Amino acid sequence: MAPSPVPLLSLSLPELTAWVQTTGQPAYRGKQIHQWLYQKGARSLNTMTDLPKAWREKNSDYPIGRSVIDHCAVAPDHTRKYLLRLADGLIIETVGIPSSKRLTVCVSSQVGCAMDCNFCATGKGGFIRNLQSYEIVDQVLTVQEEFQERVSNVVFMGMGEPLLNLPEVVKAVECLNQVVGIGQRALTISTVGLPGKIRQLADRHLQVTFAVSLHAPNQTLRQSLIPSARHYPLEQLLADCRAYVETTGRRVTFEYVLLAGVNDQPVHAEQLAQKLRGFQTHVNLIPYNPISEVDYQRPTEAQINQFAQVLSDHRIAVSVRYSRGVQADAACGQLRASRQEELTATV
Repeated sequence: MAPSPVPLLSLSLPELTAWVQTTGQPAYRGKQIHQWLYQKGARSLNTMTDLPKAWREKNSDYPIGRSVIDHCAVAPDHTRKYLLRLADGLIIETVGIPSSKRLTVCVSSQVGCAMDCNFCATGKGGFIRNLQSYEIVDQVLTVQEEFQERVSNVVFMGMGEPLLNLPEVVKAVECLNQVVGIGQRALTISTVGLPGKIRQLADRHLQVTFAVSLHAPNQTLRQSLIPSARHYPLEQLLADCRAYVETTGRRVTFEYVLLAGVNDQPVHAEQLAQKLRGFQTHVNLIPYNPISEVDYQRPTEAQINQFAQVLSDHRIAVSVRYSRGVQADAACGQLRASRQEELTATV
């Protein structure tokens, strides 16, 4: 069986130039195709009207690498969550988050997730496969086209664990930076932490924002929330984060989902402050966005503010980040899970 054609969106400009020459076209056509893909959002060769018509018709079925919007849910705050159907029929989530000054895209890096964090909807569906770099870039292009607005920020905080797909994530970062034109410091890679992977990322010397999903100030509690943490002691994780700061000169952001009665008490804030003392960090407190699969609840406003105040009193930089698009099932994995239930019910 002949190998499947490589989608055009996955090719660099030199690779596009080489490919178009193999089809009998001059080298400059590669730049034209490149512009159609990234500046004009072309989804087929047939729409590239400055290329020869006969050639377009002959190659009309050649894959571009764009997904199809399967479903879109819009929240009152104008956040839009998309379910995108990939070429193999699998569905992923991506979220467009607008504000007065920016348009942020939350992208997935895998179909499903193997981390099985017990408060996350994505982990409940299991892991299927890694995304290719072009499937990540496509998410950004899709949101940009849908909003008719330039994307300013991208966060790798959707479905999947980015560091388990590090080569393709780095390729996507390079494409988003060099081709789409988004500054590296406006790109955020988030991880729950994997042995050896943080140092691998540091060695790339990217200027991205790096975020670690911490969610607990001690090993016992963290392991109960994130099963994979049993293989990566908290002290080792923090040592690797310190090494990341030393290698890159970039601070680490710690994401901390606040779960009512679980990890949101003042004693937890005190423990966290002690752990983070002495190196360049920022803590994002995220009040929990409830999902139907588990019974965790969001803390009260008073509990959230008290936790933040304890950190601030210890001179730990802290902010509270509320989830956007709650009404659109925007917690990672929620909309995909509900859509799959809907599709199953109609079969």
